[in-house]
Amino acid sequence: MTMNHQNPEDQLRTNLPSSTRSTTSLRRGFTRFTRSSLGRSLGLVLLGAGVATAGSQLFVQSRQAPQATPVAATIPQSSASPTTVTQLPPAAATNPNFITNVVKQVGPAVVRIDASRTVRSQSPQGFDDPFFRDFFGQQMPTQPQQSERVERGLGSGFIVSNDGRIITNSHVVDGADTVEVTLKDGRKLQGRVLGSDSVTDVAVVKVDASNLPTVKLSNSDQIQPGEWAIAIGNPLGLDSTVTVGIISATGRSSGDAGIPDKRVDFIQTDAAINPGNSGGPLMNERGEVIGMNTAIRADAQGIGFAIPINTIQRIADQLATKGKAEHAYLGVQMATLTPDVKKQINDGNSSIGFNVNEESGVLVIKVVSGSPAERAGIRAGDVVRRVNGQEVTTADQLQNIVEASQVGNSLQIDLKRNSQDQNITVQTGAYPVGNNS
Repeated sequence: MTMNHQNPEDQLRTNLPSSTRSTTSLRRGFTRFTRSSLGRSLGLVLLGAGVATAGSQLFVQSRQAPQATPVAATIPQSSASPTTVTQLPPAAATNPNFITNVVKQVGPAVVRIDASRTVRSQSPQGFDDPFFRDFFGQQMPTQPQQSERVERGLGSGFIVSNDGRIITNSHVVDGADTVEVTLKDGRKLQGRVLGSDSVTDVAVVKVDASNLPTVKLSNSDQIQPGEWAIAIGNPLGLDSTVTVGIISATGRSSGDAGIPDKRVDFIQTDAAINPGNSGGPLMNERGEVIGMNTAIRADAQGIGFAIPINTIQRIADQLATKGKAEHAYLGVQMATLTPDVKKQINDGNSSIGFNVNEESGVLVIKVVSGSPAERAGIRAGDVVRRVNGQEVTTADQLQNIVEASQVGNSLQIDLKRNSQDQNITVQTGAYPVGNNS
């Protein structure tokens, strides 16, 4: 479901009719993009591929906070169950050296990823103008000149199968011509990207090897704030760096994290992560991977974000088998409806072009042309109250329900339209990657 949602108050202060999203200028992979809104700005920088010449850095501004820095890249995992290296230590309470033991056991399965991409460009066509030729004389080229430059990025990853499948962030390897994987024992192996998903920032890389050490995966749905969090990666080229903190929060929306174009509920941690940590594992006290380090807040200390391992596994399985991941899509832009939002709309403090009668629910601000929502008859101004009988009160809830469904599934949507109850069946479509709506 392509649902771009922002903090409602900030969203409604913008020109909602023309756009309910921040303006984004994006160069994928080893590039940089910015996003702005009227609220306080939060910029995140993808740190995974951002340490070498050009790297892959992602700068995002969102309504909620100043600049932040995404730091991890995600690579999908194979469908095969990863094997573990050895039995990992019990809780910290019974083992004061649990961090050291975790690092000894898991460290060999954490890798460095160096990716490079060749960028080609040519001199502008305008240089063949007679004015320039008269000025430069014989030194003026007669044809547009081709030039090339190599952009390099550095990130981390972790091995999930002993035959060489590795998970890392999409932004670490996006558009790469070559991917070199360096093991902790110093071996350098050429990798190939099995698949990359920019929507969740997960990618899967494969190297030709056998009997490799692997990580053990946990269930990220069971983690709680206050638990230990251990990160291993290659920040700023400092290989095999270990940092420790706690789980600060779970279920942070992409908007909360300042990356509104991602469809992920992030884990927040205060374990130190920096550029080059992208794609590295975030682990619990038993050394089980609970997430992948992806972003940090550059304007703060100790605020980082990781993609939950359950999300990674779901996407990685698709990438490893199909080479791509599919995301269910409805095609609406929406906002969480509150009394304050209603007042702003009805007082004329927005230009969305309609009034609202409801006090709560998920307000449909725009319906994307040709989308499943439009075909089903959903309109701007509708207020969604339930999906498949489940009450929804926030845009994030609705987004998560759609994301959890499969492409082609039918969703029963109960909504209010001009104070009248409506029930609409929508068959989800495949999320059109690259669509800004």
